[in-house]
Amino acid sequence: MPSPYREIFTAPGTKEFSIAGLLGRMPLSMTGIGIVTMVSQLTGRYGLAGALSATLALSAAVLGPQISRMVDRHGQRRVMRPATCVALLAAAGLLISAQQGWPDWLLFVFTAFLGCVPSVGSMVRARWAAIHAGSPRKLHTAYSFESVVDEVCFIFGPILSIGLSTAWFPEAGPLLAACFLAVGVFWLTAQRATEPAPHPREGGSGGSALSSRGLRVLVATFTATGAIFGSVDVVTVAFAEAQGHKSAASLVLAAYALGSCLAGVVFGLLHLKGDPARRWLVGVCAMTVSMIPLQLVGNLPLLAVALFVAGLSIAPTMVTTMALVEQHVPRAQLTEGMTWTSTGLAVGVALGSSAAGAVVDASGAVAGYAVSGAAGVLAVAVAFLGYRRLRRPAPQRHGPSVPQARGGSHAYDGDDHNKGCVA
Repeated sequence: MPSPYREIFTAPGTKEFSIAGLLGRMPLSMTGIGIVTMVSQLTGRYGLAGALSATLALSAAVLGPQISRMVDRHGQRRVMRPATCVALLAAAGLLISAQQGWPDWLLFVFTAFLGCVPSVGSMVRARWAAIHAGSPRKLHTAYSFESVVDEVCFIFGPILSIGLSTAWFPEAGPLLAACFLAVGVFWLTAQRATEPAPHPREGGSGGSALSSRGLRVLVATFTATGAIFGSVDVVTVAFAEAQGHKSAASLVLAAYALGSCLAGVVFGLLHLKGDPARRWLVGVCAMTVSMIPLQLVGNLPLLAVALFVAGLSIAPTMVTTMALVEQHVPRAQLTEGMTWTSTGLAVGVALGSSAAGAVVDASGAVAGYAVSGAAGVLAVAVAFLGYRRLRRPAPQRHGPSVPQARGGSHAYDGDDHNKGCVA
């Protein structure tokens, strides 16, 4: 591992919570596409599959920030475990009702409760922020590493989910995702030394983190960006089926994530200067331009290449987004602020997957990629309109400091002058 990445793991407990976070985040890439694959296998209805995936994303968008806000106020362990139990019960109900062919409305009810899944990525990033609060360079590397972990999930998650559901039985993918969630969350919350201390007063007195104008720009832009991801997932599965190789969809989507993963590794080694808002805007534009080749591909190998290139802009944009979130929200609401960006993505995924499923049912798989292109154009438009807000210093930034980990001495940074952050 390159030196900058070794440095961020010098703090005790970082390896353990990173592994737990990896397991807990696997459902992020497995559940939605697993539901699409399961339902399309059992019913042949991509419209229903896309609508259920959209329901999951919308439910997570509504519940996720509220769960994260409670985490900021009461701590990760006290909130994440009960929320995860609700999600696991909902997952069990969804699998049983789908397998038994129960009414569609029941599928939607269980899928809605499945949105109680905590934002594990935000929880892990909050731990990094508590440990390396005094070192922007290390925090940049840590966020880059987490972006790489996200993409590792998106490389292997769809392969496992789609592969198991098509080769074994339709419910296998979502079932494995639920197992990953249970192991990851309960292992993560068992690690108390690196858990950020809660801030019941600071986290609750300032209202929602979404009161930040800069955060609202990020969330709105990422709503459109999420529509890119949601539509690409649904359309790629349909495209692969139309080509006679449905199980290959997981490999094609893995190429998308692999491009982002490689870009994230390189980006974490860089210590760029200048305006992060400008880098973010360039990243959003690059993501949009990368959707153009998808309209032209005619076979799976070319689609995989096009998606790999498209993925190169994802991780750097996500890393820069997290840096901007840290600048524009009160530090005692950092987990909630990070979750709101995920919420924007989730809403976009819901809209994109639903729209793409309807277009695929009506006009075929290739036509569905037009949804991805339109979403990219919208993302660029919103990003340009809100760009000035991201460049303005956020007065909330001068609020309470990033909470230390509970372990006190474990909330440490490798540089002497960065130690002793105020809890």
